[in-house]
Amino acid sequence: QVQLVESGGGLVQAGGSLRLSCAASGRTFSTYSMGWFRQAPGKEREFVAAISWGGGSTYYADSVKGRFTISRDNAKKTVYLQMNSLKPEDTAVYYCGASSSVVKTAPAVRYWGQGTQVTVSS
Repeated sequence: QVQLVESGGGLVQAGGSLRLSCAASGRTFSTYSMGWFRQAPGKEREFVAAISWGGGSTYYADSVKGRFTISRDNAKKTVYLQMNSLKPEDTAVYYCGASSSVVKTAPAVRYWGQGTQVTVSS
């Protein structure tokens, strides 16, 4: 079992940057593919980015490609989401998730964190 705790959210102006972290507990973190999803008020949880268990493959939603970067440090059991050139439409609660393989749909995620709020002001 994996427990996930996100941090790093906050309020930022449009064009600014934030770095989200997701710290995991459990001995098997390095065997899980990790992903970031987000959910805005009144909307479904949507895929943002994912990274394979070894970090060799990354995947992004078209809406964040070129602006966000996902990475992981298996020694620290942590996955990161560097978010640059933030836009008001990036405002949402951001969740990290762990799965046995890379997934891009929320129902397929096995473990979730509690989420961290990101608010981008215009």
